Amino acid sequence: MPWWMSQSSDAERPSSVARWAAAATHRLRRVWQGESGMLLTDLRQAPGAQPATLIQPSAPVAKEATESLQVSKLSPALTKPRRAAFTRQVFDFQGERYGFNLYVPPQAVPGEGSAPLLPLLVMLHGCQQDAPDFARGTGMNELAAQTPCMVLYPEQLATANQMRCWNWYDIAHQGPHAGEPAMLAALTRQVISRYPVDAARVYIAGLSAGGAMAAIVAAHHPRLFAAVGVHSGLPPGAAHDVMSAFKAMRHGGHPHAPGDPAALADVMPTIVFHGSADDTVHPDNSVRIVKASAAALAASGVTLQRSVLAQTLPAATGELRQVMRTVYRRGTGRSFVEYWSVEAGPHAWSGGSVEGSFTDPHGPSASAAMLAFFLQHRR
Repeated sequence: MPWWMSQSSDAERPSSVARWAAAATHRLRRVWQGESGMLLTDLRQAPGAQPATLIQPSAPVAKEATESLQVSKLSPALTKPRRAAFTRQVFDFQGERYGFNLYVPPQAVPGEGSAPLLPLLVMLHGCQQDAPDFARGTGMNELAAQTPCMVLYPEQLATANQMRCWNWYDIAHQGPHAGEPAMLAALTRQVISRYPVDAARVYIAGLSAGGAMAAIVAAHHPRLFAAVGVHSGLPPGAAHDVMSAFKAMRHGGHPHAPGDPAALADVMPTIVFHGSADDTVHPDNSVRIVKASAAALAASGVTLQRSVLAQTLPAATGELRQVMRTVYRRGTGRSFVEYWSVEAGPHAWSGGSVEGSFTDPHGPSASAAMLAFFLQHRR
């Protein structure tokens, strides 16, 4: 399906992913200070938030292991790791073997006892991408090293979709108990059971087809994930076949959940990124995700105040990019819904590194913004 992701960035390559991540997140900290008078440490101290450190110079990441390990054969828990690990593993599900990569950061073990429980972020790649490529492009491992948190990168099978797109538009993959949503939920639970993961701080995000699938998985598994991030994606149930997918991508799809109308009744905290110049997936899709999320939260009794901020943010490249940031916040506390509309942004991960595909290094860091948003929330 070559129509899904046809736009790529022509930006110059930065000197290193580490320098890019540190610069982008440092600038975001200054922006948030100016807007609300709160540092990220203040956000972490909001009700229900978990203390964490986000903005620090990134540590080197261990090279990807070459061996392929079966999740079922891993030890029950990873205790006292001495250095970061980015491993390639496999997961058996309903007769298929899915590859995935898992980033485990260095952990400081406080005194005697087991390793501290860490947040887990599930990252779903877009079409024509794989797990290592998505990790390089988003730079999420570099940020996770300093949080610290784990990052899980599931990978689509080429036999399931020759472009490696998650099949968000297929009814067979839009329910909670079958298809790709069921596999992704099962893999997430397996990692939680095998590693020192804080089950109350598990998040999911994705780009394009991955963003659309992340929205579906989150809608059907609100007791598994504490928040969701969608970058250049579509709302759950926006399409039911290839033709309706074309229509939704070009004009925007209305959110609904085929076969499970109640799935969207328990929408969790949501952050959305979309470039205004995206000619692959229409930005109206993100607008509809945001409206549906805010409406569901309001219906559940969460009183939110909406604010729209026009901001000029620097990118790691040194350029300035206009961003229209819509925030739904509970008083002066945590934000529950955010929409970052990046002016002139293409169909690519904002603030990403050209060491990966489908990235826009000229934009503000979606990785830093999403991680900061996620860490405000827990189930």
